[in-house]
Amino acid sequence: MAQFDETFDWVVVGSGAGSMASALLMRQAGKSVLILEKADVVGGTTCKSGGVMWVPNNRFIAEDGESDSVEAAVTYLDALQNLDGNPAPGSTPEKRRAYVTQASKMVDFLIDQGIELQRGHHNWPDYYDEMPGGFKTTRTVVAKPYNIKELGPWRKKLRKGFIEVNATLSEGMQLGHMRTNPGAKKMLAKIALRTIGDKLRGRHYTTAGACLQGRLLKAALDAGVDIRTEAPVREVLIDDAGKAVGVVTETGGKTIRIGANLGILVNAGGFAHNQAMRDKYIPGSQSKWSQTPKEDTGDMHIELERLGGVLAQMDQMVGFQMTEAPGWEKEYVMPGMQSVTGKPHAILVDQSGERYMNEGGSYELYCENMLKRNREVPAIPSWAIMDQQYAEKYQVAGKWIDKKIPKAWEGTGYLHKADTIEELAQSIGVPADKLKATVERWNTFARAGKDEDFHRGEREYDKCGYVGDPYSEAKSIGTIEKAPFYSVSCVPGDVSTYGGVVTDEYSRVLRADGAPIEGLYATGVTTASPMGNVYPGAGASVGPSMTFGWIAAKHAAGLDNQVG
Repeated sequence: MAQFDETFDWVVVGSGAGSMASALLMRQAGKSVLILEKADVVGGTTCKSGGVMWVPNNRFIAEDGESDSVEAAVTYLDALQNLDGNPAPGSTPEKRRAYVTQASKMVDFLIDQGIELQRGHHNWPDYYDEMPGGFKTTRTVVAKPYNIKELGPWRKKLRKGFIEVNATLSEGMQLGHMRTNPGAKKMLAKIALRTIGDKLRGRHYTTAGACLQGRLLKAALDAGVDIRTEAPVREVLIDDAGKAVGVVTETGGKTIRIGANLGILVNAGGFAHNQAMRDKYIPGSQSKWSQTPKEDTGDMHIELERLGGVLAQMDQMVGFQMTEAPGWEKEYVMPGMQSVTGKPHAILVDQSGERYMNEGGSYELYCENMLKRNREVPAIPSWAIMDQQYAEKYQVAGKWIDKKIPKAWEGTGYLHKADTIEELAQSIGVPADKLKATVERWNTFARAGKDEDFHRGEREYDKCGYVGDPYSEAKSIGTIEKAPFYSVSCVPGDVSTYGGVVTDEYSRVLRADGAPIEGLYATGVTTASPMGNVYPGAGASVGPSMTFGWIAAKHAAGLDNQVG
């Protein structure tokens, strides 16, 4: 094999949170690290996300006087594997236990490295909190808001977040209930004063995924990690013994061969913007509805499969139900629908006018249900059905609609409004008798406080602020009976695909015979999710990406061969 232009101990493809966690571990071990990023900015999909980590048994739970355990979390993850009914090669008992035992240790390591983390909002339950081992407060961990000016010139290299203010996701959730939460206006004033103070002091804060990435980037730079943008990896090099020994990258118009003494970690995202791959693996989904960066094209999925890696769980995506409100194509973060149809006084119907799911719960399951339903009955788009009670309390696509149609929506035909359910049905093109019967049935459930068809509102998650309304008496279920009535479309968007190469509990890429490709590791949504075909809770992408990136570095550096 030809000589390398450069050599590092650890070469990482992609600059998401999992890459940074692995790099910090390697630098602590005294190893040289190179991160190669395809885009012109750092942070990947993590920057555009909520930046949440699902971490069972973490230190913050104990600090708050609550109890969690490895066994409870393993029981929960094991129970979820029976929900889908389809095999999930990326999730084995060994990998699930490795995750649960190591995720909290990874968090402790980051805190020791100076990364300021805290518990997520207390009202953020597991998505299937009724299952054995499920958690009804929260297992989530997030980063504290970060002043990106601390990055110096590198702040221009950090991908933009979706909340560029000094506020937490918890505070943002409270503001989302401006008309039902008595404390929302006080919270808004508090954030406004904080923002003015930051501006006067020359600070520029970001939160959610960008603040996690900003803190990780600063720590990585301080630790001496070499990070290069606009450096796409074209090939992983394998020697005659079958070991991954380097990569071929393009940077500055030149092709460079870079050697890796200890190994290569691939954390290059998914294939959300590769429509051909979507058509093959997730038919009915559209790349235009994805929240991921445009660079998310599955290049390394293709490369790892070429090397003998096995792709699995490729029909999975981390759904993000969205609505094509006027101007949605230009929005940095597309208008979501989880906080619409899960609220009281709203439901979702297919094009036959029937409900077909619990509108609360997991966004991954929501979009999966929509895609499945569409194979039997036209359901893309589906229709959110709301009444004036809803409009007086909550927004649609970030706009109030109770007084008048937003100016940008006038004449677009996006928002349907009618004095009767029958007229609304005619406007959206669904059978009037079916829609009327569906709404009447829902109203019967709402008055009784129990959804007999899909059990909406029975989970704690259905009632939390990200889905329902914890500040209202109804929480999740409310009648649709006060005119006028409204409807907008809903489609199955995503925040990432969720399938990729199969890896073992040490993050090694496996061949079809189960043997690892020596020196080749992968994490994040480049892999078949270790969570399986079910999304257990907020942060079930970022948490595993960071944990298994960290595990990969430990294994490659020979620091710890026990992860179970």
